[in-house]
Amino acid sequence: MRGGDLVVRVLKYLVSVAFLALPLAAQADELQEAPAPDAAAPVPSSSDTILVTATRLAIPVDQVPASLTVLDKPAIDRAQDIGVTELLLRTPGISISRNGGYGTTTALRIRGAESEQTVVVIDGVKLNDPSASSGGYNFANLLAGDASRIEVLRGPQSILWGSQAIGGVVNVVTALPAKTLEGSFDVEAGSHETVSARAAIGGKTGPLAWRLGGQAFTTDGISALAPAFGGKEADGYINRNVSGRAVIELAPGISADLRGYYASSQTEIDASTADSLEYSLNREFVGYAGINLDLLDGRFRNRIGYTYTDTDRDNFNPTRARAQTFDAAGHNRRLEYQGAFAIAEGWTLLAGAENERSRFRSASPPAALATPVPAPVRGGADITSFYGQLSAQPIGGLTLNAGLRHDDHDRFGGKWLFAAGGVLNLPTGTVLRASYGEGFKAPTLYQLFSEYGVASLAPERAKGWEAGAEQHLFDDKLVFGATWFQRKTRDQIIFNSCAATSTDALCFVPGNATTRRQGYYANVSRAEAHGIEAAAALKLGSFQLDGNYSWTVAEDRSPGANFGKWLPRRPRDTANGSVSYAWPFGLTTGAAIRWSGKTFDNAANTTVLDAYTLVDLRAEYALSPSLRLIGRVENLFDETYSTAIRYNALGRVFYAGLRGRF
Repeated sequence: MRGGDLVVRVLKYLVSVAFLALPLAAQADELQEAPAPDAAAPVPSSSDTILVTATRLAIPVDQVPASLTVLDKPAIDRAQDIGVTELLLRTPGISISRNGGYGTTTALRIRGAESEQTVVVIDGVKLNDPSASSGGYNFANLLAGDASRIEVLRGPQSILWGSQAIGGVVNVVTALPAKTLEGSFDVEAGSHETVSARAAIGGKTGPLAWRLGGQAFTTDGISALAPAFGGKEADGYINRNVSGRAVIELAPGISADLRGYYASSQTEIDASTADSLEYSLNREFVGYAGINLDLLDGRFRNRIGYTYTDTDRDNFNPTRARAQTFDAAGHNRRLEYQGAFAIAEGWTLLAGAENERSRFRSASPPAALATPVPAPVRGGADITSFYGQLSAQPIGGLTLNAGLRHDDHDRFGGKWLFAAGGVLNLPTGTVLRASYGEGFKAPTLYQLFSEYGVASLAPERAKGWEAGAEQHLFDDKLVFGATWFQRKTRDQIIFNSCAATSTDALCFVPGNATTRRQGYYANVSRAEAHGIEAAAALKLGSFQLDGNYSWTVAEDRSPGANFGKWLPRRPRDTANGSVSYAWPFGLTTGAAIRWSGKTFDNAANTTVLDAYTLVDLRAEYALSPSLRLIGRVENLFDETYSTAIRYNALGRVFYAGLRGRF
């Protein structure tokens, strides 16, 4: 479907919803204001109610049926972590694998799901790389930067976020100013010649609110290849990124919204067998332009937006005659409408429509200059989606919701998805949650059109549910709870290698029965995951203590030799804990511990990745109300560990610097 056709359909849809809304509005006893229909909506930091936006509505956390974690700006500052990955690792149900130090390929998994089954959102824009083989997002280059809030919504979320949201959603929101002029900066340096500098400034004057931020990060790094396997030379990493937001009120109830993010990085990489001089260049651009329209005194709130993402990746090896070893680019264009209507007190309808157009290009130039560079592989896909979700509070303390989504893929036709859930807040401070969700993930462009592609692939499908309880005591000074979850995935896509003597027709290039290929993608894999996530937090004045434990059983359920085996690089047991104390004279000290149980690096479960324990120390001292001296030690006991076989991980490192907020 062309973008213009979608605009017409969206406008018709908007008018239809508006006409339906008018009689309902007239029947209501009193006017209600709808929540902002935006995953990047600003939330007041001074409010006693915690609002979340990963649900695509700005709603209180105690009205969300699914499990979630919210990291606000104080929590982000307190952790002092450079990357978003390190922050997320401290939350329940998260595991990662990384091919070396900062900047190397990083896969993040939620509840044992594949990394590419996690949706990443920056300022309301859904990210993925259409040129990547899995179509997912590489967390390697996502630094904390100017993030003011990071939310993790666990479990299938395809009703709201479409393809890929099988494991969950990571929502990163940058700041919008609340004062006439405000700013911040962080500068620090430490081990391996690491230097990080970040600054942001913004203001709110009359109808305009704006903010610009930038960061520069550089490190000499460590050898990506583990020393035990011959790694000796350090592999450096450089990252430069900028972000910006601006909102201007054009008239009462009408505003324009602009958002942008750009990151450029260079990472020195190693093969899994030897040191290498090869390096990769990565450029990511995210852009958004939208119009917000509030009708019926804010009771019917609408947003129409256009988003564009572009990822460009190149690899070079200076020891080759032809230095470039890889070239890929992928981009998404998405036109979207989202509306929220307050039917009556406690009753809200969310509705939306989207059209996404993805395109990719990929090539692997040969080393010899005499060999011509083949034409790049290209491909594209269009998806048009409509979704709706009703949230109701039939009695005090009880929130129920149910939603439907229809995706129309230009290659796979239509697909319906359903989700429902409820959350009950009791007067005793007990919160009960339960939810069910369905997910799907369309085959990536690479899986369809590359030299290993198969055009007949079917989408991956998933169903999952969870139930949990949380207890709040002593005015929220003590909070603890646990959640049980379960998910089944079918038609999971894997890479099937071809033997040199195979007679399988798919082991030959389509349309050429004599030219073999190394393998192809196929829908043969099934997976199942279940487990428990438990967490607790205690706040007593200046003293804070929190911890979480996750038991995640993620197994291969495909018929064959690997049935019942652990899915690779997913530890069954992980635990995190942290403690901090703010001393009366301006010093705050803290410690954090992470324990990860053993896991396996391969599907056959013959290669073991050992368990490990990491201990971090951190401190900050207030030089003035707006300036702090910060410092930390990571991996205090210099633990040797690996999250991917043959690849290295950071040992003991030290960092110190200054933080300013004004």
